[in-house]
Amino acid sequence: MTDRRCAWARNASEAMTAYHDTEWGRPSRDDSHLFEMLVLEGAQAGLSWATVLNKRENYRALLDGFDYTRIAAYGAEREKELLAEPGIIRNRLKVASLARNARAFLEVREEYGTFATYLWSWTEDTPLVNHFTEPAQVPASTPLSDRVSRDLKKRGFSFVGTTIVYSYLQSAGVVDDHLVGCPAKPVGHAGSPAAPPA
Repeated sequence: MTDRRCAWARNASEAMTAYHDTEWGRPSRDDSHLFEMLVLEGAQAGLSWATVLNKRENYRALLDGFDYTRIAAYGAEREKELLAEPGIIRNRLKVASLARNARAFLEVREEYGTFATYLWSWTEDTPLVNHFTEPAQVPASTPLSDRVSRDLKKRGFSFVGTTIVYSYLQSAGVVDDHLVGCPAKPVGHAGSPAAPPA
């Protein structure tokens, strides 16, 4: 399987391989998971995914298991404590975005019932399946991520630029960018028609 995985997961760390094989590109409609990935993708800005993935369990321990209701109540004192924690990325703006994004997340849930309903409404509840054969074909952003990014920003989210949002859509399985022939491509996706232009 190793040689047929997407290039970024070949000869990678155990955590990276497991993430590629079991999470990335697999459709998620679990709000807890969707919020967790929103936090981690935002933390990645300017850094490598490997760096963030290595700190994932530290984030989980320090952020009340990624409980968005609890994080929404974080104030200045909690942010100060988090900035002193070496186990996470201690960027002042990223730490400040945690409570802000949790509050915005709750507002979306109030409007749509679940955040998943909101997120998947952008693709009519259907994964967009791409059939790229080379890593260079995978985009950093798309018109879809542009639109979602603009809407999230209007709703008060931060660290949701179009590149971060595209990575987020991949992590949530809204977009499946596993390369053709990758054994981790979700069942049923290998023979799906190409996704329509976003």
